[in-house]
Amino acid sequence: MRRLQWLVWNRSERRLRAPWRLLAGTVVFLVVAIAAVLVLGPVALWFGIEFFVGYGPETQPLVLNAVLGLVVMAAVVPVGWFLDRRQLTDYGLRVDRQWLVDCGVGLLIGAAAMSAVVALGIAGGWIAVVEAGLPADGLWLFGTLIAVFVVVGIYEELLVRGYLLTNLAEGFRWFDVVDNRLAVAAATLLSSGLFGALHATNPNATLLSTAVISAAGVMLALGYLYTGELAVPIGVHITWNVFQGLVYGLPVSGIELPVTLVATTSRQPAVVSGGAFGPEAGILGLFGVAVATAGIVFYSRYQYGTVGIVPSVSLPELRAAPTE
Repeated sequence: MRRLQWLVWNRSERRLRAPWRLLAGTVVFLVVAIAAVLVLGPVALWFGIEFFVGYGPETQPLVLNAVLGLVVMAAVVPVGWFLDRRQLTDYGLRVDRQWLVDCGVGLLIGAAAMSAVVALGIAGGWIAVVEAGLPADGLWLFGTLIAVFVVVGIYEELLVRGYLLTNLAEGFRWFDVVDNRLAVAAATLLSSGLFGALHATNPNATLLSTAVISAAGVMLALGYLYTGELAVPIGVHITWNVFQGLVYGLPVSGIELPVTLVATTSRQPAVVSGGAFGPEAGILGLFGVAVATAGIVFYSRYQYGTVGIVPSVSLPELRAAPTE
């Protein structure tokens, strides 16, 4: 019994060990998400499904994703407090002046990376501009979708990088033979692979799109590993999606948007342009990941004087236990 307790419970930290914390946290997130659907479903029917989830089938998956994301984000607070013994700020959301500066730089990096993708695509003939100009009746939907992408960027980074990567990195250090760098590398690859797999059910997804989005997960993780905060990856994530779909009119992970500043179309071969899934399913997407990675590395070195893993990622401070 004592050995079984040792495998499940960390007495020195007074909490479950990492695998059991992650399992329990996943169950909580699933229960909360299901409850939200059961509660919000009747509300949607009452007000009208179009009012609640968007103006058409193109936007419904994105808006629903954002709504559920808000609910799951709220669940991170009790999960972190009771299971992880952490506060929300310990997952990379210690918002202060420097955090906002980092997030602003992340926004610029994401916009620049996607602009570079489109510029290369046009120069190579893999992307063509059809028309430009946002219709006046699309302004409200345009603003709504920007808000949706902000929510998606925050909650996906909080869950995948802040919550999952941190717990995995800390858990891998349980083994004496695994040092900090190896533990963080394993956690980064595993969480990024899951990030790619979560997009594998999107419309027009391919093996290449899953691989490119997994690579994007590594890129986003670097912003967290080098700064200890989610500011940079959140910024990159938001403008990567906004510029890809709302500015340049390309599909966002397989989802085409009904409004855009510049209407474009992808040309063959799809292995380069990404085809109906968008650049993230092609070599152009990998190019964008490389550009964003270079931007993150350069900024981290410029702002913090070095490029290295922040210890708090795998060795976070724990809040005091009730009996401490």
